[in-house]
Amino acid sequence: MLRAVATWWDGVELWLTQLDFAAQVVLVVAVVGPVCWVVAAVIDTVVERSVAARLEAAERRARRREQDRASTTPEA
Repeated sequence: MLRAVATWWDGVELWLTQLDFAAQVVLVVAVVGPVCWVVAAVIDTVVERSVAARLEAAERRARRREQDRASTTPEA
């Protein structure tokens, strides 16, 4: 299986290197651009969700501390 993938990839590389430089650039931009955009979108989503989760956890801890302080403070 791995040999088949390696052979296929070698064929793709050979085909790409035999193209004109302008065609190589267009092909790479057409493929690499969208791939980079998708990777950036995934990273952005992961970071956004992790930050939101951490902020939510911090807010819960702060509310819990306030409740603990209110319940242990003697009423005058």
